[in-house]
Amino acid sequence: MFLRIAGLPRKFKIFIMLICDVVLLPLAFYSAIALRLGTFFPDVTSFYWLFILLPFLTVPIFIRVGLYRAVIRYMDDRIIATVFYGVSLSVLLLLAAVVMGQVAGVPRSSIVIYWITAIAYIASSRFVARGVLRTLEHHEKHRQRVAIYGAGRSGLQTALALMSGPEFSPIAFFDDNSELQGTSVAGIRVFDPSDALEIMAAEGCHQLLIAMPSATRNRRKEIISKFEGKNILLKTLPGMGELVDGRVRIEDIREVGVEDLLGRDPVPPYKDLIASCIRDRAVLITGAGGSIGSELCRQIAQNAPQFVVLFEQSEYALYRIEQDLQKHYPYLKIHSVLGDVLNRDQLLNVIRDFNVSTVYHAAAYKHVPLVENNIISGVRNNVLGTWNAASASIEGGVENFVLISTDKAVRPTNIMGASKRLAELVLQAIAKHGAGKTRVTMVRFGNVLGSSGSVVPLFKEQIKAGGPITVTHPQVTRYFMTIPEAAQLVLQAGAMGKGGDVFVLDMGEPVKITDLAKKMIELSGLEVRDPSTGHGDIAIEFVGLRPGEKLYEELLIGENVESTHHPRIMRAVEGMIEASILFPKLEAMNQAFTRGDAEFVKTTLKELVREYQPSSDSVVKVH
Repeated sequence: MFLRIAGLPRKFKIFIMLICDVVLLPLAFYSAIALRLGTFFPDVTSFYWLFILLPFLTVPIFIRVGLYRAVIRYMDDRIIATVFYGVSLSVLLLLAAVVMGQVAGVPRSSIVIYWITAIAYIASSRFVARGVLRTLEHHEKHRQRVAIYGAGRSGLQTALALMSGPEFSPIAFFDDNSELQGTSVAGIRVFDPSDALEIMAAEGCHQLLIAMPSATRNRRKEIISKFEGKNILLKTLPGMGELVDGRVRIEDIREVGVEDLLGRDPVPPYKDLIASCIRDRAVLITGAGGSIGSELCRQIAQNAPQFVVLFEQSEYALYRIEQDLQKHYPYLKIHSVLGDVLNRDQLLNVIRDFNVSTVYHAAAYKHVPLVENNIISGVRNNVLGTWNAASASIEGGVENFVLISTDKAVRPTNIMGASKRLAELVLQAIAKHGAGKTRVTMVRFGNVLGSSGSVVPLFKEQIKAGGPITVTHPQVTRYFMTIPEAAQLVLQAGAMGKGGDVFVLDMGEPVKITDLAKKMIELSGLEVRDPSTGHGDIAIEFVGLRPGEKLYEELLIGENVESTHHPRIMRAVEGMIEASILFPKLEAMNQAFTRGDAEFVKTTLKELVREYQPSSDSVVKVH
């Protein structure tokens, strides 16, 4: 019967509560008189009409104060204030009716008792109804059982949000605070985290939500490590800076990601550095729709530019970033340009038309195997595109030009890395010989989590498909950084350059890709398959290094590095090629692009980038 009532439309539930109040209000008045007179059966025949009048006086008041607007299932303790207010007005009207009607036999003190009993009856009926509905929900088979790590404010809000929805049923809190252990929060028991695995196993719970949004990344890593490999799906709340007004919503919950395992917290950005190249300026971003380019756009939008110019080759990527910026930054002036950095004249016209002050050049081909098999397209875009963007910026009077480079430019073993190093050499030569008032800067960093070139999205797809996860080599390692942190550091480094600077971002400790794959499997609540026994859910297969790929990435070509006043940004002191030698070679390479001579392009690349040591001389494909 209760299940049937719980499934009724809301109007019927309101009607049921109204009928309950019609019954409970006279009952509360009768109880008050009985208590006052000290008998279960007081004589009320002389004023029986008051019991009929009472609901007609009180129910309209309850309607007016909003008592029936409250959704019982989601009701909180504030309902008591509404009941108190409504019953108090009802008591005043009842007292007026007794006095004006000169009713005999009604003890005046019973009205005070009625005030107390009516509040108790009406409020209790709401909490009983809420308890019944929530109990029914907890016993619904389709609700997933989940435990919550953190019984503070975020944990409480999360538990209430989960209980109000049909998807999850919180069964336990775990908290490091010994004073909270053994207590109940929102009716849920708080336990010692050391007992978490046993309690979750006993409750048949395989999901843990980490509700500690203000915890440091290192603390999160410590908590996550306790549950790795235990067949528990971990989820987390975003950081407090990402929560709107501190309110927790179900959609804010996400699965624990690799970024939670980096073990270090981002350094708060130096606002003055970011603002110096952006605030009240026209800013152009090439490759604005890419993973790094789009995050640069978002970070720039937060720092009050005059307007932003989105320069992007892909129509869909341009549309997507434009829509995203319009949604989150409605007052930002946006100019979207479909263009190619290989078209220098178009780029120059855009810079002049919008009087651009700062350019962030993020347009590049970066997928190692694709560029390895498409030498002409890759080198042309990465080298000639950078040359065009820089020269157009100089001719257009741009004040700051920042190139987004990569750690693969250091002692490259592939075409992509060599082309990015050559792009750096081009800018170094330009900065030394004829950059005019334009300050040219390069920022070099490693992989960013979640970018289109990162292994993380690939691994997620493979896990979702049931595996296997493909790793190139058991010993391959990479540096990782979150996209927002990388974008913030790029903006800050770009403001620190004096001309021709190569800045290197501190990427922290390198991560072994095999370990990364294992952690992603375990964080999904699955087990790594043992190749010898076949036991486990997801297998890891080693497929061999791809063309041009190397085991270890580096950030510095030499040992010369200078610190800056930012703890995560270093200045590399590296060699360069004189413009008189470099540019004739580039002109010859440009002619090779036109005639499709990939072998000449590769030979010239080896000659100019002396550290370039191809990992294999595979068959050259011309595109």
